[in-house]
Amino acid sequence: MRSKKIETLLVSTGRKKSFTHGSINPVIQRASSLVFDSVQKKKELDSDHAKQELFYGRRGTLTHFALQQAMVELEGGVGCALYPCGMAAISIAMLAFLSAGDHILMTDSAYESTQKFCRYILQKMNVTTTWFHPLIGADIGNLIRDNTRIIMLESPGSMTMDIQDIPAIVQAVRIKNKNIVIILDNTWSAGILLKAFDFGVDISLQSGTKYLIGHSDAMIGIAVANLRCWNQLREQSYLMGQVVDADTAYMAIRGLRTLSVRLKQHGKNGLQIAKWLEKRPEVESVNHPALPNFKGHNLFVRDFIGASGLFSFILKRRLNDIQLARYLDHFTYFSLAYSWGGYESLILTSQPEELAKIRPAGSVNLTGTLVRLHIGLENVDDLVKDLAAGFTRISAYKNK
Repeated sequence: MRSKKIETLLVSTGRKKSFTHGSINPVIQRASSLVFDSVQKKKELDSDHAKQELFYGRRGTLTHFALQQAMVELEGGVGCALYPCGMAAISIAMLAFLSAGDHILMTDSAYESTQKFCRYILQKMNVTTTWFHPLIGADIGNLIRDNTRIIMLESPGSMTMDIQDIPAIVQAVRIKNKNIVIILDNTWSAGILLKAFDFGVDISLQSGTKYLIGHSDAMIGIAVANLRCWNQLREQSYLMGQVVDADTAYMAIRGLRTLSVRLKQHGKNGLQIAKWLEKRPEVESVNHPALPNFKGHNLFVRDFIGASGLFSFILKRRLNDIQLARYLDHFTYFSLAYSWGGYESLILTSQPEELAKIRPAGSVNLTGTLVRLHIGLENVDDLVKDLAAGFTRISAYKNK
C-alpha cells in the first residue's frame, strides 16, 4: 500500500469491504458487548489478542479497525493504538515500557504537558528523567545509562520548532543499547510529512486532535508501533482502559480523506506568512523549518517532505502586559486558543521567563516575546493584514 502516492493512499486506505459494508465510508459501529459466533470462536479470540476481530468494545469495533489499519498503512509499523487524546497517547506509550527505577531521556523542546507528566507522575513512580538539548544529535549516546528505557523525541520541537537529527540519534542509541524504545511525537507532520519508521523510530505518536480531525471539534490520540513494540503497547494500553468512541474514530477517518490538500494549503500559507514576517522591523527571527535561514533547515529538507502550518517568531522586545492585551485581544482572524491543526488561524505568546521554565536543559535564550502561530485556510492577504494591524497596535501604545 505504501507504494501508492500519499494523496491516493489517504483516500483509499481503511476502506476494505468488511469495514464499509457496501458504502463508501466505514460504518460507525457503536458497541460495548460483541457477540461470539461459537464457544470455539470465543476461545480462539481469548487466546489470541493480536487478531483484529470483534471481541469486546474496549478492543475496538469495525470503525476503530478501519482507522487503525489506515494509520498503519500511512505511517508504516505493524499496529496502531487509539487513545482519547494526544496526551493519553504520550503518557500511556511511556507507561507501557517503564518500571520503577527506570530512566528516560527526553528532549527539552517537548510539549509542556509531556514534561509535566515526567515531573509529576513518573517521578512518583521512581522513574527519573534527563533532559537533553534538542540539537544533541549523536552525542545523546553519552547520556544513556544502564537503566535507560525510553528516548522521547519531538521534531520540530514545541514552540521553537527545533529540528532533531533523528537518524543520528537513533544510530547512537542503537550502538549503546538496542532495546531502548525510541518514541517520536510526530504531531507536527500529521504522521505523513516525516516517515518515522524509515529512520528506525519504534513508536510514532500524534495528537490526532490536530490535523487528522482537522476541524477543532474532537480529540483523539494515535500511536503506531513497530513489530518489536506493538504487542506490549497494545496489551498495556488495553489494560489501562484506553478507549475512543466510534464516532470520534469515524471523524478521524473522515479527516484523512482531505488531509493531503489541507496540509498543503496550511504549509503554503504558513511559509508565505513566515517570509513576510522575516521582513518586518518588529521581528527578531522566525522559527520556520522551511526557511533557509532557520537553524536545522538542512535536516528539515533531508527528512521531511513538506511543512505544516505551525511555527513561531520572536519579537525584538518583550511586550508588557498592557501591550500583550492590546496585541492579542483585537485580532479579526487569529483566535487566542490552545491546540492547533484546525482550519482556523490561532495565536499564542510566551514570555522569555515562561519559555525558560519549560526548557530544563537551557536550550533557549531569548529576550523578546515569542509568538506562536497556526496558519489556517483563510486567504493569506487577510491574515497578513490582521498581523500587520497587530504590529500597529503595539507601535501605537509605544509612541504614546
